[in-house]
Amino acid sequence: MKIGIVCYPTYGGSGVVATELGKALSMRGHQVHFISYKQPARLDFFTGNIFFHEVYVSHYPLFDFPPYETALTSRLVDVVKFEKLDVLHVHYAIPHASAAVMAKQILAAEGIHIPIVTTLHGTDITLVGKDKSFEPVVSYSLNQSTRVTAVSDSLKRDTYEHFRVTRAIEVIPNFIDFDRFSKQAKEHFKKAVAPAGEKLLIHTSNFRKVKRVEDVVKVFGKVREAINAKLLLVGDGPERQNIEQLCRDLNLCDGISFLGKQDAVEEVLSIGDLFLMPSETESFGLAALEAMACEVPVVSSNAGGIPELNVDGVTGFLCNVGDVETMASKAIYILSDEDRLKTFKQNARNRANEFHISAIVPKYEALYNEVIQLGHPSI
Repeated sequence: MKIGIVCYPTYGGSGVVATELGKALSMRGHQVHFISYKQPARLDFFTGNIFFHEVYVSHYPLFDFPPYETALTSRLVDVVKFEKLDVLHVHYAIPHASAAVMAKQILAAEGIHIPIVTTLHGTDITLVGKDKSFEPVVSYSLNQSTRVTAVSDSLKRDTYEHFRVTRAIEVIPNFIDFDRFSKQAKEHFKKAVAPAGEKLLIHTSNFRKVKRVEDVVKVFGKVREAINAKLLLVGDGPERQNIEQLCRDLNLCDGISFLGKQDAVEEVLSIGDLFLMPSETESFGLAALEAMACEVPVVSSNAGGIPELNVDGVTGFLCNVGDVETMASKAIYILSDEDRLKTFKQNARNRANEFHISAIVPKYEALYNEVIQLGHPSI
């Protein structure tokens, strides 16, 4: 099977999932063609089954903004025709789904029919997609896709609520590659970070307001009053400067390390004791799943699709958005007893195993086969 994957090349969840899916499909014998404006961050190797096609955007003085969607559409038409792709799988509604639909219509005029699978990841619906100026295009693009999937039931409900979608949406959750994300023997690393045996709290994100990183810092401050602990912040983004200032204001700088973007985030997670995810909204919580695969329990908000992953009282705890006091008390409860912590860690690992990549990738393969066998662009 020849599969075209369209995604953002950044460290965000949609790009990560799309890239890991493509790599897994290539290992299963499929030919995978990534199409984006830059090589995806986690596309760290190429094999005979993986190809990358860059989207080039012309910069004419006439345009205030580069016409990326048009450039992407033209590139999709070219790759589908030249590589003879069987299916296009586009990740994130804006602008990938609309570009794919336009490419489908251009190709159909030439007698080439390409099915489109559109996967919704979260902010394309819950944040960016709520802009009313996008609604007609997003709704049309989803209805013209051959199939639409969402990474959680919560996201599926949000899509029906905010857009005029008339077709069925199938839920296929995110997944984890246990060959990469697993508890590793990194005792020398942990001793370097926590020489006095401090408990290690971890947060990873793109430091946007919706991630509520300030709550992470406040929770840590309260935990530190009861337990000898340190906080590792992984990632970067628009809120980082504000978070650095908050650390200074709360006199917590000596216990917090800003690690920036990390390609090998699993090495950091593997030494962690607790993961904090106080997000205002999350369609699924991929970062939490990665932590759980590394035997790190999660204290999170109960927003969006997080409750579909983090089992309250088993793999961690769910708290109301912004409830720093409860998050801190739950964190202290987990960390204050070694046997209890060990149980939560094992539960987290067991829960993550339910999202093993080997169980999820076949769902996409079955979907591809189904749309290819339809023999026409949409239903």
